[in-house]
Amino acid sequence: MEKEACCCAKTKERTAEEYRSLIHRLNRIEGQVRGIKGMLERNAYCTDILVQSSAISAALNAFNRELLANHIRTCVVDDVRAGKDEVIDELVATLQKLMK
Repeated sequence: MEKEACCCAKTKERTAEEYRSLIHRLNRIEGQVRGIKGMLERNAYCTDILVQSSAISAALNAFNRELLANHIRTCVVDDVRAGKDEVIDELVATLQKLMK
């Protein structure tokens, strides 16, 4: 598996199951986005496209919830146990960004 550039120096090794689950969600979202593109190309009715767009938003929210839960159960817990309490501030900042 080739690693892409990241926004920070931190990385996380995911279990095979976590990786599969997250990739599955992203693949479905990618398919939904391609579906909307096709709807636009076929001049679909606006409300039909909006319904599909809403489904993509819900799918992204589900992806974020799963990733956040995994992050808290692993990265945050491990850092707190290691005495790295600054991870709490990082988590709060992340939650604030997600709740905009």
